[in-house]
Amino acid sequence: MAQFSVSGSVGLITLQNAPVNALSAWVRQGIVDMMERALREPEVKSVVICGQKGTFCGGADIKEFGTNMTGPPLIPMIHAIEAAAKPVVAAIEGVALGGGLELALGCHYRIAHSKAKLGLPEVTLGLLPAAGGSQRLPRLIGVPAALDLITTGRHVTAAEALLLGIVDQVTDHNTVDAAVKFASSVAGQSLDARRISTFPCPRPADVDALLEGAMWKVRRIARGAIAPVACVQAVRAAATLPYAQGMEREKELMATLFTSGQARALQYCFFAQRAVGRWSMPSGDRWDTSEPRPVHKAAVIGLGTMGSGISVALVQAGLSVVAVETHEKQLMEAKQAITGMLERGAKRRGVKPAFDKIRYSHNIQPLADVDLVIEAVFEDMALKEKVFQQLSAVCKPGTYLCTNTSGLDIDHLAAQTRNPELVVGMHFFAPAHVMELLEVVYGPRSSPQAVATAMQLGKKMGKVSVAVGNCRGFVGNRMLKPYLEQASFLLEEGATPELVDGVLEEFGFAMGVFRMSDLSGLDVGWRVRQADGLVVPHATAGRQARVRRGCRYSPLGDLLCEQGRFGQKTGRGWYRYDKPGSHLAKPDPWLHSFLEEYRARHGLVVRRIDHQEVLERCLYALINEGFRILEDGIAAGPEDIDVIYVSGYSWPRHRGGPMFYASIVGLTKVLERLEHYHRAHPDVPNLQPCSLLRKLVASGSPPVNKWREVMKTLHSQL
Repeated sequence: MAQFSVSGSVGLITLQNAPVNALSAWVRQGIVDMMERALREPEVKSVVICGQKGTFCGGADIKEFGTNMTGPPLIPMIHAIEAAAKPVVAAIEGVALGGGLELALGCHYRIAHSKAKLGLPEVTLGLLPAAGGSQRLPRLIGVPAALDLITTGRHVTAAEALLLGIVDQVTDHNTVDAAVKFASSVAGQSLDARRISTFPCPRPADVDALLEGAMWKVRRIARGAIAPVACVQAVRAAATLPYAQGMEREKELMATLFTSGQARALQYCFFAQRAVGRWSMPSGDRWDTSEPRPVHKAAVIGLGTMGSGISVALVQAGLSVVAVETHEKQLMEAKQAITGMLERGAKRRGVKPAFDKIRYSHNIQPLADVDLVIEAVFEDMALKEKVFQQLSAVCKPGTYLCTNTSGLDIDHLAAQTRNPELVVGMHFFAPAHVMELLEVVYGPRSSPQAVATAMQLGKKMGKVSVAVGNCRGFVGNRMLKPYLEQASFLLEEGATPELVDGVLEEFGFAMGVFRMSDLSGLDVGWRVRQADGLVVPHATAGRQARVRRGCRYSPLGDLLCEQGRFGQKTGRGWYRYDKPGSHLAKPDPWLHSFLEEYRARHGLVVRRIDHQEVLERCLYALINEGFRILEDGIAAGPEDIDVIYVSGYSWPRHRGGPMFYASIVGLTKVLERLEHYHRAHPDVPNLQPCSLLRKLVASGSPPVNKWREVMKTLHSQL
């Protein structure tokens, strides 16, 4: 709803719809009614629109999407505000996002608090700003700046908004008071020059080249997402058509997007990311009723790439940090790296680097008074055992002990301590101060408060935190294993790295599996396989070269590592690079000859592999493992898996995550294709369809938001 009051000669319309004053049907009706009242009452000479509790407006009410929307339509409402005979001023506090900024652009003036954020983030939901935003913003700030904001959905500060010309004033004081004072000062003035829809759109001389360049850039970055492309088309309409025709084009483009599968997927991601914050056990029991303990002082042990990034993330979240590295050379290198990261991060945010928040040490004695420790030493169980034994002896009672392991047994590490209930996993993703995903791993003895504290700390660091159960590889890396295996098997059968990567990148991944492996370093997985006893000298392996523990195994990655081909770091891997560290992957004739010789040596008949097989075998094997994870109770629901893959593994957001994608493709089809590939490759167990997938298909393939009901039935029978 909206409340009306009068301050002197200024009518004040206050939006009231906590928490972000979204433009729901009843809020829109309130604005229409209050505007009519303000224009009708003679003592009101001007109008201010503001929001309650320090927030202007977070935009449309996303819960209304896909429903029969009632109430006044948004576009005519904004047009009526713009056409008003009395000045209307938007008092922007907190946020003006999406429809909220479009509402403000319909006002004649905009005054923002210095801490306000503004933006048109519709593109992140698979949409475009369709209440005139794509037509008004270019007319107000020009085509280049509008393209940047509309195609990325990024938020701008009040200072940048002032610089761009989106707002007329910025204040550090009470914004509503400033807006009321300003509204009084402009009462009675002509509004002909204040109605943005009447502005001619500023057209650079090279506008056609500019728009073509923007379209090329968007297509390259969007990797198949259609909303950014539609946003460029909408801005093109603003630059080349009269306002009324531009609005018609905006409406047409929005109609196409609104019913698209991509919009459904992106909106699913939006809600899924919020749902995983309200984490629960697969059984349905809630953990988030436990009160997290405040963490003021934290420590990080091991200052390699991960440990340094974690230290930076903690400092930027405002915590005091003790950073421990026992090797003097590595400690000095880490200091330099952390200092650089803090400087760059502070510069981006326009603040001073918080160097005083971090203290370095070459031993663990200073950890005696910290609230929480994150261990980030080398991925070696014996080393981690020793660290946890030392921490248990040195830290004060009640200190939470967390490990950044990417897949080792949390329960085993907890058993090394006096208080196993204080131990949880905090699996960050590199670079840890940039990547948004955090897997919080709980074991059977982890206390609810320990999990709650780790989840809350992740949120404080700006991470998307997902609570998962303890198993080898947790969720993300466990699902990655069959995906990687299928890619290698495809090479054995006749594919090339370029074919496999090309198909996956066309699907929307930022990098295909082999380019990703070269970037990460082939030696990382090699060391893990060596520790697992899977790496056997190829020359002596004989018939067992392609079999491990009774299952098919591809030693291709091992063979490359034996030759020192570790990827980008050595200039050679699945691809060649002009020099070590270069990012430009080039096809390698040596690798193609190597594959031919390997196939010949093992009597493998090369066949043509098409795009469909690459996509289905890689993705369906990964998805099948996701169903096994749900069946095992490692993830509470499909949303958890999807958020992990979108946030941490480059799964294209406009595809909604692997489990959502399976539901869109059709569970029956996924089941049939897995059965087909398992018949063709009976020595690959992870192609055998999971029983949960079979049960879901037998239950009529319910939508993804109904899977938990089937999962509960399944768990109750186990």
